[in-house]
Amino acid sequence: MIGNQGLTEAVIQEAHRSLAAHELIKIRVLGDDRAVRETWLAEICAATGAAPVQHIGKLLLIYRPADTPRLQLP
Repeated sequence: MIGNQGLTEAVIQEAHRSLAAHELIKIRVLGDDRAVRETWLAEICAATGAAPVQHIGKLLLIYRPADTPRLQLP
């Protein structure tokens, strides 16, 4: 979640950890300014190497493939 203090280094580090564990994550944003949310989405994606998937209201969805595949298909 991005709170009242905005996009901090702690938020970016948590996004790194979550992407490593889950590949696809949702980030909630408490701000009402859509332009700021778009900027934060771009900054998070640039900092984590992730791709933006969707921005709906105050919810940002980003994806980064895992370094090692978890599922091996025949």
